[in-house]
Amino acid sequence: MFTGIIEEKGIVKSITLRGESGFLEIQCQKVLEDTKLGDSIAVNGACLTVTSLEQDAFTADVMAETLRRTSLKELKKGSFVNLERALQIGHRLGGHMVSGHVDGIGIIRKLEPQGIAMVMTISTKSSITEGIIEKGSVAIDGISLTVVSVEEEAFSVSLIPHTIQETNLAHKKPGSTVNLETDMIGKYVKKFLTSETRDSDSSITMDLLAENGFLL
Repeated sequence: MFTGIIEEKGIVKSITLRGESGFLEIQCQKVLEDTKLGDSIAVNGACLTVTSLEQDAFTADVMAETLRRTSLKELKKGSFVNLERALQIGHRLGGHMVSGHVDGIGIIRKLEPQGIAMVMTISTKSSITEGIIEKGSVAIDGISLTVVSVEEEAFSVSLIPHTIQETNLAHKKPGSTVNLETDMIGKYVKKFLTSETRDSDSSITMDLLAENGFLL
């Protein structure tokens, strides 16, 4: 489990793809503190397991499903990546609950300055935007962000200067791909409401959830 608060911006030291899988070696410092073999680190929002450690880098295997579902396959030597260690019980939850299981990718459609902020619009599948609500949370390359608006196949978020400077978004531009993970709680609510096996006599309805502030 992660929070979407990026701890460090790492650099891809090497990437090796072998058929449908591979491994990444990432140069970093902060996230190596107290890290052990087998620990989880989110790399651009994808939860990866540490398989080897060096003084200034770690290596993680990347399985076929991860390559299919995420933009990690597009990384190159020298690419900047967002890094976050798994949440420790007792620490502040500054962002929102992020599983590190990416739902799919999006493409940055445009970047528009708005005061001190930058509004980023991302195009993606409707199956992903269905799980995104205005003023709700979404993880973009592992960064916990608040949604400004939602369309059928796109949504936008507002970025403060600190977020841009401290993450890989400083190196993104229109046409760049990003990993997306929608809100975990929303997924469970949606699954419950659409499940064919749920009790047909349940008193919980979409109207009831909307009336009580769970839906917008």
